[in-house]
Amino acid sequence: MSSASRPADIRYTATHEWARIEGDFAVIGITDYAVTHLSDLVFLQLPEVGARLAAGGSFGEIESVKAVAELNSPLSGEAVEVNSALADNLEALVRSPFEDGWLVKIRLADPSESERLLDLPAYEEQIRKEAE
Repeated sequence: MSSASRPADIRYTATHEWARIEGDFAVIGITDYAVTHLSDLVFLQLPEVGARLAAGGSFGEIESVKAVAELNSPLSGEAVEVNSALADNLEALVRSPFEDGWLVKIRLADPSESERLLDLPAYEEQIRKEAE
């Protein structure tokens, strides 16, 4: 996926998660970069509705044929919805990581936390540094 396809209206983490702020809520997922580098996804573990997520803390894991990676929450809050359909259809995560491939929706504990996340230019710079 080219950088032109990455949404500019969401915030990113250095560990390749994203958050789309929607009022007092945030939709969280992993980026196209993460999906591409994991490749051949085989398993996804997500939190239960009601779980408390801490910014920077693990909230699940994703497994490919070559690696297991922790999913780190970009923001703190309570899980109010989980994209459970992904467990049986990981292709949606590959095909559409910023739309159909969202992972969890949380009620934000502190909306100001999002100010610490990367905007699109800063995230793309992070990717360039990793590629060096």
